[in-house]
Amino acid sequence: MTADLFHQIFAIEFPMTRRILERVPNDLPDWTPHPKSMPMGRLAMHIARLPDLITLCLCTPEYDAAKAPPLDLKFTSRENLLHIFDESVSKLRSALTATSDADLAQTWEFSFKGQVFSEESRAVTILHMGLGHLIHHRAQLGTYLRLNDLPLPPLYGPSADEPPQFKAK
Repeated sequence: MTADLFHQIFAIEFPMTRRILERVPNDLPDWTPHPKSMPMGRLAMHIARLPDLITLCLCTPEYDAAKAPPLDLKFTSRENLLHIFDESVSKLRSALTATSDADLAQTWEFSFKGQVFSEESRAVTILHMGLGHLIHHRAQLGTYLRLNDLPLPPLYGPSADEPPQFKAK
């Protein structure tokens, strides 16, 4: 996996993520489909901050989540949510630009109080814990929106609410 390829993947996935975050309503931050589920506003903030995890992976040799300050996942407004996401993506793009393929091959450890959850190359960690994690929660958020009868944007193809946006040749 090369840094250039990650730039290409992110150029596809981050705009799709932003499109779904643009649909998060200001008036339902505490809505949840089930008592065990994360509230919509917190889920949206988690998604908005996931690029920060990828930046951490690129910029640090390891990460013990127990030693980190807790992330502020309080949803205040869609405008703030989008601002945080855009900042997170911008920082990630800068970090990725400074990253070599050799950097991506280095092992990165993710742990909590010394218990190791992942010890893979940065490239594998980014794909699994960064990108896969983001796509999983983005789909979860889409379900939250659908259950509230809110329109979903087309992502990988058309949604039931909007046709896809194809590029003209």
